Amino acid sequence: MKKIGLSGGIGSGKSTVAKLLEERGFVVIDADKVARDIVEPGQPALAEIAAEFGEDVLAADGSLNRQALAERAFASPDRTAALNAITHPRVAEDTARRFAAAEASGAEFAVYDVPLLVDNGIHRDMDATIIVDVDPEVRVQRLVEFRGLSEDDARRRIASQISDEERLAVADYVIDNNGDVAALGPQVDEIVAKLCQ
Repeated sequence: MKKIGLSGGIGSGKSTVAKLLEERGFVVIDADKVARDIVEPGQPALAEIAAEFGEDVLAADGSLNRQALAERAFASPDRTAALNAITHPRVAEDTARRFAAAEASGAEFAVYDVPLLVDNGIHRDMDATIIVDVDPEVRVQRLVEFRGLSEDDARRRIASQISDEERLAVADYVIDNNGDVAALGPQVDEIVAKLCQ
């Protein structure tokens, strides 16, 4: 089974690309979903996050208040690193389990949809890397419009990630998502055809 890394900066639309790959029969392992699963109530990571960032990052029902955590975790590189130290080892463990399940099912490809693929050097463990590329100003606009972030928060989150140039430098395939969503399908089809050769 070949492992395909899929990434792009926040607001790049990589999740849309992941859905298109899934529609074409690829197994997709979504790192964001894994990250959500490991901080469900009762999971050890949730208690560690509350200890590190304050009990008020928990909602009244004991679940994670993501907005409160984001405001603290993305306030500085040190705070982001503290969150990553809690979550990344658990994400890696759960992801390895999901890759093993995909391989056991006979999948030819498994796509790992992960925001920090290049930031954390995970791309080195992939057989190929797809980067979704979007101009930073377009990403800011999308984050404000579709995710409800303030412009300052959007810019801060973009700045907390590695540069687009660093991502593109390791890309085997690049998808340009500056345009309309309809332009993504043909680009995905072209990559699928190359991967399946």
